[in-house]
Amino acid sequence: MKKESKLPSNTGSYQLGAKRKVAHIALLLEELLGIPVQARQRAKPLDMLIATILSQNTNDQNSYRAFTNLREKFPTWEDVLNAKTSSIIAAIKTGGMANQKSARIKNLLKEIKRQYGTLDLSFLKKKTNEEIFEMLISLDGVGTKTASCVILFSLRREIFPVDTHIFRICNRLGITVHSKTPDQTFEVMQPLIPEGKAYSFHTNLIRFGRKVCKANNPLCGECPLYDECAYPEKEKRSMVLSAPSKRKEFDFMILDNVSGQ
Repeated sequence: MKKESKLPSNTGSYQLGAKRKVAHIALLLEELLGIPVQARQRAKPLDMLIATILSQNTNDQNSYRAFTNLREKFPTWEDVLNAKTSSIIAAIKTGGMANQKSARIKNLLKEIKRQYGTLDLSFLKKKTNEEIFEMLISLDGVGTKTASCVILFSLRREIFPVDTHIFRICNRLGITVHSKTPDQTFEVMQPLIPEGKAYSFHTNLIRFGRKVCKANNPLCGECPLYDECAYPEKEKRSMVLSAPSKRKEFDFMILDNVSGQ
């Protein structure tokens, strides 16, 4: 059954104050973490689609190893389509949930080939964001976050994907306090993102969520966004100081490192 969803309209009602707050936070994060720059080489849409699926429910280092292993073992997506599921599982096991992801990838490739007669999704470049979004989420196993990541990271369009880090932080900051799911946060956030800042804000919020605004032990006492935050536990959490990890993998993002073949 086709899933029905569409990109939110920028003409929706929202408070000007929220838009100003988002712009201010985006600037603070750039001052703290720098302005991220996308790699010159763009990954192909299907590469990005598969990489995003592999990134689900695991860290970016492990999912990147799974993606590179898969491409080394199977040079083309046609090879993956024709491969035994057990071989795909073996190739992506470092990324976790290999049984589920291998079946999802194989079924996805079958569906794309059936619908479009090809595994080359470069034709998406000629489509509008709305058309691309609708086409991608019609595919089984592709949701809002996955579709928006393809549009942002591969096609370099202005769209703001929402993962669990961003969902958590936007709620704690009081921007989307009434949003109960990442998809609801996605809808609320689109009109609030400053022009040209979708990639920067998305990337820096993820980094910020990994380093400071962690799920279970947020470092509120060291948070540069403390005054902007509406998190009810922030005062109590500010009494517990813990130095942020210096591990480089906190800045590594798989979708910035996907390269097509």
